[in-house]
Amino acid sequence: MEEQQLVQLELLCQQLYESQDVQGRAQAEKALVGFTENPDSLPQCQLVLERSQSPYALLLAASTLTKLVTRNTANLSLQDRLQLRNYALQYLGNRLQLSPFVTQALVQLIARITKHGWFDGDKKVFVFRDILDEVGKFLRGSVDHAVIGVQTLQQLVTEMNQAESMRSLAKHRKVASSFRDESLYDIFTLSCTLLRQINVNDESQHSLISWLLKLACACLSFDFIGTSTDESVDDLATVQIPTSWRSVFLDCTTLQLFFNLFHSLQGELAAMSITSLVQLASVRRSLFNNVERTNFLAQLVKGVRSILEQPQTLVDPACYHEFCRLLMRLKSNYQLGELMKLEEYPRLIELVAKFTVSSLQSWQFSANSIHYLLGFWQRLVGSVPYIRSNEPHLLDTYVPEITKAYVTSRLESVETILRENLENPLEDKTVVSQQLEQMATVGRCDYSKTCQLLISLFDQSATGYQELLQAPSPPPQQLALREGQLTWMVYLIGSVIGGRISHANADEYDAMDGQLVCRVLQLMNLTDVHLPQHGCEYLDQAMLHFFEKFRMVYVGDVVQKTSQVYQALSERLGLNDESMVLNVFVTKIVTNLKYWTSSRLIVNKTLQLLNDLSVGYSSVRKLVKLESVQFILENHTPEHFPFLNVTHSNLDMRCRSTFYTALGRLLLVELGEDEERFERFISPMTTTAEHLRTLLSSRHMVTEDELKRTLVGLCRDLRGIAIAFSSRTSYMMLFDWIYPSYTGVILEALGLWYHDPFVTTPVLKLMAELVLNRSQRCQFDVTSPNGILLFREASKTIVSYGERILTLTDIPQDKIYPLKLKGISICFNMLKAALCGNYVNFGVFRLYGDDSLEKALNMFIKLLISIPLKNLLDYPKVSQSYYGLLEALTQDHMEFVSTLEPEVFIYLLSSISEGLIGLDAMVCTGCCSTLDHILTYLFKRLSKTKGLSLSPSHQTAFLSILDHHPHLLQQMLSSVINVIMFENCRNQWSMSRPLLGLILLNEEYFQSLRERVISLQPPERQSAMAACFDNLMDGIQRNLQQRNRDNFTKNLSVFRRDINNSLKEAIPQVQLAYNEMMV
Repeated sequence: MEEQQLVQLELLCQQLYESQDVQGRAQAEKALVGFTENPDSLPQCQLVLERSQSPYALLLAASTLTKLVTRNTANLSLQDRLQLRNYALQYLGNRLQLSPFVTQALVQLIARITKHGWFDGDKKVFVFRDILDEVGKFLRGSVDHAVIGVQTLQQLVTEMNQAESMRSLAKHRKVASSFRDESLYDIFTLSCTLLRQINVNDESQHSLISWLLKLACACLSFDFIGTSTDESVDDLATVQIPTSWRSVFLDCTTLQLFFNLFHSLQGELAAMSITSLVQLASVRRSLFNNVERTNFLAQLVKGVRSILEQPQTLVDPACYHEFCRLLMRLKSNYQLGELMKLEEYPRLIELVAKFTVSSLQSWQFSANSIHYLLGFWQRLVGSVPYIRSNEPHLLDTYVPEITKAYVTSRLESVETILRENLENPLEDKTVVSQQLEQMATVGRCDYSKTCQLLISLFDQSATGYQELLQAPSPPPQQLALREGQLTWMVYLIGSVIGGRISHANADEYDAMDGQLVCRVLQLMNLTDVHLPQHGCEYLDQAMLHFFEKFRMVYVGDVVQKTSQVYQALSERLGLNDESMVLNVFVTKIVTNLKYWTSSRLIVNKTLQLLNDLSVGYSSVRKLVKLESVQFILENHTPEHFPFLNVTHSNLDMRCRSTFYTALGRLLLVELGEDEERFERFISPMTTTAEHLRTLLSSRHMVTEDELKRTLVGLCRDLRGIAIAFSSRTSYMMLFDWIYPSYTGVILEALGLWYHDPFVTTPVLKLMAELVLNRSQRCQFDVTSPNGILLFREASKTIVSYGERILTLTDIPQDKIYPLKLKGISICFNMLKAALCGNYVNFGVFRLYGDDSLEKALNMFIKLLISIPLKNLLDYPKVSQSYYGLLEALTQDHMEFVSTLEPEVFIYLLSSISEGLIGLDAMVCTGCCSTLDHILTYLFKRLSKTKGLSLSPSHQTAFLSILDHHPHLLQQMLSSVINVIMFENCRNQWSMSRPLLGLILLNEEYFQSLRERVISLQPPERQSAMAACFDNLMDGIQRNLQQRNRDNFTKNLSVFRRDINNSLKEAIPQVQLAYNEMMV
């Protein structure tokens, strides 16, 4: 690289990382692609590292080397990678003043090389496992050197714990497990030792302390057993510390070390100390016996108490947050009964209660941490029914204080928010929902006190609100204050009522629930009267939350109608039975749909409530007897329900399907064979469809947007009805209405706006629903051609859309899914539903020269090959629809598959191979079934020839795959064997079905694979491994008959069990055998 080229590279890097111009950054990135993607860029990157002074150029060089190592591990020799790692270590040691991001990039390079070369060795010596010795040289140097050394170890632990998309999960776990057993314990003890030796008062060493704490936390956060825990639910995480680490945790000095560090450090460093304590508190219970666990818990509680007694140490937000997490983990991992046995328990519970009350009162400073505190109390209260000890748990003393503090702090927050114009916490639906769910349990502790508190505060706010509404011109600020307070009260009442589900002995509290319910319903009557003039969106959202909780507990098939709640409703509101209560629900639903068209959220939640009510067996039969429901069924038009007006562009039109699904269920209860009633119900759609036909013939009459929205609204409505009509009689009414009168209109519109997913998605989903044989509804008479006609329409839709969507080229990658892949995915689902519906004899098409089936299948192939395999796998909905269709196709239409061009069939096999090793269990199972169908067909064709060999006259493009591309089936055989032997195989039975076919069609390769695995075992274990393989094929004949398959499946279960037992004594040779199979 010449000097001028280096200068140009530095300028491009500066433009890429510093420029504010998006187009300029894109041009720079494009110009640098040649450098970063060059597989031979190793010497150029080293040259940049040696000669450049630009930190951005150094970053580019380091990250390019990391990509090079990741992509081309097999192409770089062992010596090249070892030299590169040592060069990076030496480079870091000689340049201590590098920019932090450059240092991090080089450290990541070292970690990636070490991870990818973990099983690489020379003369049975694993050359990359000396990383601890190499880092030790840094630790013996200056503080700056030590920082780099610890940072390298921290990145190495993180890298070993992190799966890569380009490597299989099984390979990642083997490397991670070996690293865990070989080095992780030494790294953790090293971090603890250095933390004990370091001078915490020396600020020059604080950077080193920071990296040591990160290292310790990374070790404790390691995925020890490959569970891949979801970090979003960290309150349930358990640290699966290996038994060999017991001595570290039995020694209480380890726990005390991090408590001491917390008290000695400040700010971020103190918070990092608690982060490690969070992990220590989550150590698996089975690591200790009962006495050891009690001692460990006592030490942990003692440390927590010491922090609570000095609350000033938690002033830092990060420290406060991590401490709240520590409390949550404390209760998650230990039982209330164990805590109660501790001498410290009374003082602990008192201090935590005081801390919680203080935190709740300071709501604006602790919003993200309240979840953990409430979770702590929720779990304590939830444990009370299981306590067998006579010792007082003291929750009756402190939990009511927590409840009161939460309720009053939420009410007080309303005034603060209005006065200071702060963001309303109610905007964050997720946080509010979590807290309300927790309070549902917390509030049930001493429920009488909770109800008294809620009734008192509710009455106070409701009285003030009523007075304001009666005033001629109420002050807006005061009105907003009362509405905000009542919103919280309604949310809380709904939540505590919903908490009854988890308390089987709560009948005594039903009367109290009745008092709360009556108050909310009275408030609803008050607000609905004034809704035409004034409404509060937050308050109505809370009402819907209340109705949903009330429905779950007191409305439905399993509810005792003698409940005290209904008695209270009868006495105070005259609601004598469930039908009258349901009428209140429906009245509220109608009111919301009439007056809240401006709120998408309220409309969606209201329709979801209606949908939920329409599902219950007994409640839906009571609903249809209500005049209000009959009114809806007879008058579902924009005049009565403005949200159905297509001009409301703010509303999500998908809600229309929800509305009509609910109405369809209600109509179905008494519809029977009453075609006249169906015609009355469907009349608004008839009017719309006729209007749409007219508009399409003279499009100048309305705007294109209005025309589109009219079409989309009609398709959404009809799909909702089609979902609900699951009986044969009702489906036939709908089918006769829509075909052939309006399918042509829909198809014409699809051709006009094929490029607009706003139109194509609902149109295609409607057709996909119509061809779906839901609950065997598509049972046509033997004299009826409707099954064939239905498939023809599906074929026309797929072909029409496919021909046009294939003309769209140069679609940006960020828009490829909505503009192309989503529609194709729906077409795949539609074709699968039509093929699997069992209402068409597909042999009829060829017999009578109908090309509908052929056109649909050919269009599927054209659409498929237009999708890069990477896109097919990157989008879950696309992959699931594709693999589902492919399974159906290979099951019943192998004659078509066998006629595909070789490159198309290779694409299919490649996609199956990828699906077999994917993470989606459903996709993997489907791929097994698909592969089994293909292999069975292939084996039968081959078996018809002599000696399983074909003469040229018998060879087809399909069968020639064996000769020209044997590696495809061989790779799948290797993958399946690998999954069975080394991975946590979740679908062993499914894997066994294609495996026998793969073995019989690749006997020589299977024997070579067998010999390779056996040869990589130590001499004393080779005979045992050979016996495993012999037993696998014991009694197996060379056919794919059902009995032979079942025998093979039994043998495979024994084979997998024996292999797993042998792998429990894990040794490097077994790891090498696995590694070689995966290459």
